[in-house]
Amino acid sequence: MDRKSRIGVWVESVSVQRFIIALILLNAITLGLETSQSLMVDYGGLLHALDRIILTAFVLEILLKLYAAGLRFFRDPWNVFDFIVVGIALVPSAGPLAVLRALRVLRVLRLISAVPRLRFVVEALLHAVPGISSIAGLMLILMYVFGVMATGLFGDRFPEWFGSVGASMYTLFQVMTLESWSMGIVRPVMGEYAWAWVFFIPFILVATFTMLNLFIGIIVDTMQTMHGAEHEEEREQIEAAVHSDSSRIEAEVRALREEIQTLRATLSPISGNAKAEQEG
Repeated sequence: MDRKSRIGVWVESVSVQRFIIALILLNAITLGLETSQSLMVDYGGLLHALDRIILTAFVLEILLKLYAAGLRFFRDPWNVFDFIVVGIALVPSAGPLAVLRALRVLRVLRLISAVPRLRFVVEALLHAVPGISSIAGLMLILMYVFGVMATGLFGDRFPEWFGSVGASMYTLFQVMTLESWSMGIVRPVMGEYAWAWVFFIPFILVATFTMLNLFIGIIVDTMQTMHGAEHEEEREQIEAAVHSDSSRIEAEVRALREEIQTLRATLSPISGNAKAEQEG
């Protein structure tokens, strides 16, 4: 194993990754403490020093990974994510890019790339995006249809809520999230239109209890599929290892049999000569 490989194995080792996770958690605490003016007055120097030390450790980790992997480093999306997050933290605190310093807190998101189970959840969400997009498109159509209906039904008496299609869609979105939907919106509307519940109750049943659960169902199904794929891959690796071991054992047994046969063939003339001598 050459030097680069040894460095790569060391950086990806369990002990080093646990140390990085501890630094990420410590950095999350320091970034939160920096928002307190009273603490910054008393311990601002210490907090800034800790922040620089932790950032230095992150930069060294990225550099070691780049040295070990070369351009292959950028083939892993999680490595690219870490590279961007750490790079943002290096933006100068003065000048036109100073606003990006507020994005230093994104370093806490490195915890996702450092913990395998968190990576699994994020990857599952990304794989679920096509299905989620379809449900989102269906919900947008549903919101538009109900928004047009609400504008025509309630726009005259409640223009602040249903005066336009856009206002109606926003109000229906609030109703869908069940945020003050009854006392805040539906009951005042029912004070003017007693039959308004006929419109809102079916909308809530369809939008809240059906459509939103479809989002959850797609995400859960994607996670189960990915989990099953992981187990299938592990099973195939185990079967491949067992098959390899079986093939190796069979080859060794075959070679041993050949050696025994060769040894027998070699010893047969010797034993025959010895027997002849004894008879003579």
